Amino acid sequence: MSIMNSNQSGYVSSMLISLIVAIMLLFGAIGFGAWAFAGRQDYKNNSDKKAAKAAEASKEATQAADAAKYAEESKSPLKTHKAPDQFGGVTVQYPRTWSGYVNEDGSGSTPVDDYFHPSVVPATGRKKGTAYALRIQVVEQTYDRVVDSFSDDVENKKVSASPVTLPKVSSAIGTRFDGEIEDEKQGVMVVLPMRNLTLKIWTESKDYQSDFENHILPNIVFSP
Repeated sequence: MSIMNSNQSGYVSSMLISLIVAIMLLFGAIGFGAWAFAGRQDYKNNSDKKAAKAAEASKEATQAADAAKYAEESKSPLKTHKAPDQFGGVTVQYPRTWSGYVNEDGSGSTPVDDYFHPSVVPATGRKKGTAYALRIQVVEQTYDRVVDSFSDDVENKKVSASPVTLPKVSSAIGTRFDGEIEDEKQGVMVVLPMRNLTLKIWTESKDYQSDFENHILPNIVFSP
């Protein structure tokens, strides 16, 4: 009888241990499932936020690209302006979204003094603080004298100088200046010899340098 009771007691203990282990495993599985579910929900929520953010960024990038494309297309076809032949017949093509103000009466030491700018040309008397998209001058100074006027700025590294030719007037070799071409104005100026005169073409702001490089310089024509 004592042997039976001992066996029964061992059997009950084994069952109890197995039950406890099973319960612990069950709670562990439930806990793991809850943790996994919470993690999955968190990942899903974060993923949704990331996807929405990426979609918004993509939309903004597309809108910006479309706006830039429209702005570039709106510049064509280019307008054309030609200065008097006695001053080299300087011919410039510029975006049709720009306006021009030209002073070409031949008086004074600057017989050609032209301004071009998007939409409306700002008042030409307000030189300080106004950065024009494009300026063209024919001046009654020798090419060497005009170039020499930049020598101090080149030495002080306010501007850099390099040789340049225009695609449509390759026979004329001039000088290109990049940097502070005028006080408080960062841009690009091209100076070219033209008979006993000198041609100056420049932009007064880096905002218009792309147009200057892509539309203006490739289309300038004059009689050297």
